[in-house]
Amino acid sequence: MKENIITINHLMKKFGDNEVLKDINFSVRKGDITSIIGASGSGKSTLLRCVNLLENPTGGEIFYKGENILSKKDESGYRTKVGMVFQNFNLFENMNVLKNCTIGQEKVLKVSKEEAENKAKFYLEKVGMLPYINAKPKQLSGGQKQRVAIVRALAMEPEVLLFDEPTSALDPQMVGEVLSVIKALAEEGFTMIIVTHEMQFAKDISNHVVFMHKGIILEEGTSDEIFVSPKCNETKEFLSRFISC
Repeated sequence: MKENIITINHLMKKFGDNEVLKDINFSVRKGDITSIIGASGSGKSTLLRCVNLLENPTGGEIFYKGENILSKKDESGYRTKVGMVFQNFNLFENMNVLKNCTIGQEKVLKVSKEEAENKAKFYLEKVGMLPYINAKPKQLSGGQKQRVAIVRALAMEPEVLLFDEPTSALDPQMVGEVLSVIKALAEEGFTMIIVTHEMQFAKDISNHVVFMHKGIILEEGTSDEIFVSPKCNETKEFLSRFISC
């Protein structure tokens, strides 16, 4: 039985009187590809931001390898183990591609410049971005920026990669190149949690799917259980807009 890397217990998040997350419970095992799906406003991105502690949960527990990270108060150390790829890339516009992928290693992991550059170049080559190491973000396409953002996260060598709508800011022709990178990472055994509106991609890549509806997890299961044989009417209705299951 694979170990649980992340376990979420009774997670809640309020913004003022607005309860965005209501008693969220699920686990992610080593090697899992977990897709979080649901309509806009269902709480998907807020959940991901809580998992990464970019938002502080209002209540509940987040366990990382059996340790409650909300009580440990080591946010920066935890974030090095749980990498985040944002929908709008969040690259440093004043730095070239290589520097974007080394600065975190040097500042947070305290590795040497040479080691950081070697690791960054290794991952940049994997995603086809090595020829662009001296380019600034403004010189790149959206798909190229997202590939650099993925490398920036990978270079920190996290245990879990979080993707928050990684293709939503891309032109349609660029979506495929980013999805192919994520698919290659999945085939290498990376543990990932992906918030996505690309239903066919989620169906193909995931072994664990979470369907959110109005701040709760309405249904979760394997890819086939959710995409082929969903139990809840809300899940069926949501999926009917995207793919024929």
